[in-house]
Amino acid sequence: MKSRFKGIAVIAALTLLCTSVTGCTGIVTAEPGVGTESTEAGGSALDDSIKSATDITAAANQEWYNVLNFSDTSERENAVKGLIDAPESLELIGDDGRVIWSQKAYDFVDDTDKAPDTVNPSLWENVVTNHSYGLFEVTDGIYQVRGYDMANVTFIEGDTGWIIFDTAMGREVAQAAKELVDKNLGEKPIKAVLISHPHVDHFGGVRAFVPEEDEADASLPIEEQIESGKIPIIVPEGFAEHAIAENVYAGTAMSRRANYQYGVMLEKDAQGALSIGIGMGQSRGELTYMMPTWEVTETGQKVTIDGVEIEFQLTPGTEAPAEMNAYFPQKKALWLAENCTGSLHNLYTLRGAEVRDGNAWAEYIMEAVSRYGDRTEVTFQSHNWPHWGKDVVNEYMINTAAVYKYINDETLALLNQGYTSTEITDLLFLPDALAKNWYTRQYYGTVAHDAKAVYQKYMGWYDANPINLNKMSPEESAKKWAEYLDLGGKDAAMQKAREEFDKGEYQWVAEFTNLLVFADPTDQEARYLCADALEQLGYQAESGTWRNCYLSAALELRKGNQTGNLPGNGTFASDLVSNLTPEMTFDYMGILLDRKAVADKSFTIAFNLNDTSETYTVCVRYGALLYTKGTIGDDPDVTVTCPKKALLYLANGQGEEFMKAADIKGDTDAFELLTGALTNIGSGSRGGFNIIEP
Repeated sequence: MKSRFKGIAVIAALTLLCTSVTGCTGIVTAEPGVGTESTEAGGSALDDSIKSATDITAAANQEWYNVLNFSDTSERENAVKGLIDAPESLELIGDDGRVIWSQKAYDFVDDTDKAPDTVNPSLWENVVTNHSYGLFEVTDGIYQVRGYDMANVTFIEGDTGWIIFDTAMGREVAQAAKELVDKNLGEKPIKAVLISHPHVDHFGGVRAFVPEEDEADASLPIEEQIESGKIPIIVPEGFAEHAIAENVYAGTAMSRRANYQYGVMLEKDAQGALSIGIGMGQSRGELTYMMPTWEVTETGQKVTIDGVEIEFQLTPGTEAPAEMNAYFPQKKALWLAENCTGSLHNLYTLRGAEVRDGNAWAEYIMEAVSRYGDRTEVTFQSHNWPHWGKDVVNEYMINTAAVYKYINDETLALLNQGYTSTEITDLLFLPDALAKNWYTRQYYGTVAHDAKAVYQKYMGWYDANPINLNKMSPEESAKKWAEYLDLGGKDAAMQKAREEFDKGEYQWVAEFTNLLVFADPTDQEARYLCADALEQLGYQAESGTWRNCYLSAALELRKGNQTGNLPGNGTFASDLVSNLTPEMTFDYMGILLDRKAVADKSFTIAFNLNDTSETYTVCVRYGALLYTKGTIGDDPDVTVTCPKKALLYLANGQGEEFMKAADIKGDTDAFELLTGALTNIGSGSRGGFNIIEP
């Protein structure tokens, strides 16, 4: 069955199935064990092969059919509603022959409605729904290309052209989305690009829509930008700062950790990477960035573009530090950005990011309900599919808000009773009325990790147990465990671990054997058993990101660190660094600084920016780089006069280029000491550090 028709066909098949099988409670009535062959991995050889699900895992997954209402196909129906066109097979190949994006890789989900034993049935439901792709009509004049990347590209029809809302992650997928629209709806000029928030999967394809020479003049008021015939790029206040800061300051570590979260090293199959709630994962094309031309600065702000009226609602601190919803009164349509996504989202994301505010998240959704709920007939968003009907969309928003509010408030209640972060995750469960909605299931975020995020926001990492004030490093602790275990015989301990594996105690086996791996990374027996246990945990996981992390760790335990097999970031990092503000540049220099090299030094440098008439004073004080706008004292050790852009040469390690643009007076030795010490990390590095071993 072709992918574009599978959603409709599956719904029809479900109807027949439920009328012909007594007691049908969902999409499956097959006996346990149907799907991927099940074996007892505990009795198999410990080697680097991928294993099938054990009988214990198969039974655990089968039980989900008794927990959730699989006969409720409303989300599947929403995912295929309004389909206009889709290719028979979707796979985008880059100029270098590399697969950039593939729905074809997931065509195996068309073969059966029964979740394989290696997949949590709830996650399988999300996989099938996210495998719906193509061009869809949301409502009259609003269209989305979905399933062409993790995020959607939305096309809003004006009097003479298109308004684009979010651009997908890369140039190639964005271009493919535009070509699908051109084919079916006709070629029209781009009148504006709106970007909901500063995560790369929403702005990385911007150059597919905005040629450099067609970008509007950011110095003009928005009305004049629109009238100029050029293309304005409209974003929420603070967008540029956060887009650049997140991807530059901590980008190296985030990039490496994202390999696990998004399963980029895994095969796309029933024993590998599947959906992650908000899509099928990340595309791998060319990431681009352009500076915005206008910021929305307050809720209620309005603009009319090509005859389309738009009212904005700022929602900072929700899914992103800068984010905005948008209401289209002529369409009675509400854009919810990533505040409602058809999946439980992250208050803390596994790749790493600022902890998000669950309370504010709920408040902003409720503000949207208050402002727009009584005049909204359809909600649409940057991930997944729309929801239609005034009653449905209001229930959707309120239920979503309730989940975040519940997690936030219950976590605070428990922590005030003295429970620690880990203890709270064992105690906090959503009530069924919230937990069993398909659109708030734990496919991306999880209740456990969102609760930990609330704890972290208010209490930090320390759990008040003095044992944890100054813990040994994992490597050293592991060696001590191995030493103690060896007193009673490690072989006996490993035999016990294999017995525990056979009983399905995969979490303990993973923890125990991983300690052995940290003690001795060459211990192949421990590596393989740890991989096998993690694999079973992955097969049982409902969350696509948890599954990816478990299976990525199993892969690297068996095959070693896989970072070297991944493509680089190209020019993306330099694109971001080249747009740093002076303040962000100095912050980044502080991260780059080799503090040991200047640990015994103290000096000041005045940077006079001759093209903006601004002065910044940088104080290097015993290993710390401090700065302030303006002057400190009357006699800095070094005075540097240069244009603002020249500061970026320092952050990029382009010392020779900086020297050509700068006039330096005073203690040049101190200045050279600083520039020579900006070596802590290299910009654009993917980060090749180990995660599952020392």
